[in-house]
Amino acid sequence: MTALLPGTARDGDGAENVAPVPVYGSVQEWVTGQFLPMFRRPLGGEYRWCRQWWQHAEAITRLTALWHSWEALRLEPGTGIAIWLRDHLDHQLPVLLGRAGPFAQCSEEEHIEPRQARTEDAPPGWWAIGDDDEPAPAAPGERR
Repeated sequence: MTALLPGTARDGDGAENVAPVPVYGSVQEWVTGQFLPMFRRPLGGEYRWCRQWWQHAEAITRLTALWHSWEALRLEPGTGIAIWLRDHLDHQLPVLLGRAGPFAQCSEEEHIEPRQARTEDAPPGWWAIGDDDEPAPAAPGERR
């Protein structure tokens, strides 16, 4: 058997399978090379963008999901990109660029650091599952 080239593997029968090579090597390359040039919106009203999009964890997650799904579905003959538009982009775009999305406080000219919501730990025993005779404590405002 010969050595495998990078990006290849052998299946159960020993046949060599070539893994598809991504068009873009990173989410940043995809955002600047595909996403921003292709999906333009008038910014400032309904749609928001931050030039430091990489400072927003939610945006990174959503854009990475879009990039990975784009890389996979671009290879599907016929309707792959249509499926990507319908099932991925059309859902993510209004959330990502929307007034209440990750860039809500930013503009193309100014990045405003997103604030993380605060939390408090529940009191001891709050999450404990009581036995049949002793139910777990009621949540604040919950009637029992």
